[in-house]
Amino acid sequence: MERAPRVPDLAAPGGFALRPWRLSDLDLVREASEDPYIPLVTTVPSPYSEAEGRAFVERQWERATSGTGCPFVLVDPGGRPVGTVGLWPEPSDRTSATLGYWVVASARGRGAAATGLVAVADWALSELGLSRLVLHVEPWNTASVRVAERAGFRREGVLEEWLRIGGERRDVLVFVRSGAAGKTARRTSRARRPDTSRAPGHDRATGMH
Repeated sequence: MERAPRVPDLAAPGGFALRPWRLSDLDLVREASEDPYIPLVTTVPSPYSEAEGRAFVERQWERATSGTGCPFVLVDPGGRPVGTVGLWPEPSDRTSATLGYWVVASARGRGAAATGLVAVADWALSELGLSRLVLHVEPWNTASVRVAERAGFRREGVLEEWLRIGGERRDVLVFVRSGAAGKTARRTSRARRPDTSRAPGHDRATGMH
């Protein structure tokens, strides 16, 4: 199986696109594994090995096929995978989901994060019928605060000592987007709504610019 069946292909502005994970994305996993922050808040392996990288991709397939999440790969206009955006339905509320994303260091500063986040959020609100999307960002991460705001999320509050990173509890800002989505994302393949009665996936990275 080369790709997971329940995650659609989405077209986004500026020639960006989102699609399911593939084994050909191992170079993306490798670069993410070398980031000082991404492995702390996701299951990206560090140190990297090909076996661990493959296991990471296969976990994304399992989350898609089990209905616990929709993990996308974000692809730039040149066809290079540069990051991920994940949608994780809340098991206790079928109308809500959490979003997480990261972009590798070599691709930051070009609008990729905001473009991918908007595309997945629009799709989730319009096609899945969700009414509330939540994004968590650490207070120090001002770049991701700007990404959240550009993607139409509004700051709702703070969760104190909510996220455990490196053995310590950290505060996160809560950003929310609700209501009808715009038309930024265009679905290019069919997908079923995730099963929100199941537990969400683990790769709920706080926003990574």
